[in-house]
Amino acid sequence: MRSPWADRHRGSVTAEFAVVLPAVLVVLTLCLGAVQVVGQQVRLTDAAGSAARLLARGESPARAAGLVDGLGLHATVAAEPVGEFVCARLSAPSGFAPFAAAGLTLGARSCALAGLP
Repeated sequence: MRSPWADRHRGSVTAEFAVVLPAVLVVLTLCLGAVQVVGQQVRLTDAAGSAARLLARGESPARAAGLVDGLGLHATVAAEPVGEFVCARLSAPSGFAPFAAAGLTLGARSCALAGLP
């Protein structure tokens, strides 16, 4: 014998799951995208340091841009002399498409003492 209560609530778990699942997937996707963007920022910061050291040794900005492109970062490189330092400023759009569509641009800057080998 089945209770009338069980018949009234039959399928409610399935309906609740169908409502909650898309929201959970969106939140999970955004969290994974944020992790990807943080990883890209770390790589960009490391590349800025390498580019600044190249520029400080007297290499051309084109060579520093080649180094950055060789690392797989599609970033723009700008050299900035600041006193006795040479700074490299890198900027790149987010590698995660939804964030890039929203206009998220990542940037990194690093400086090195000019003229050292």
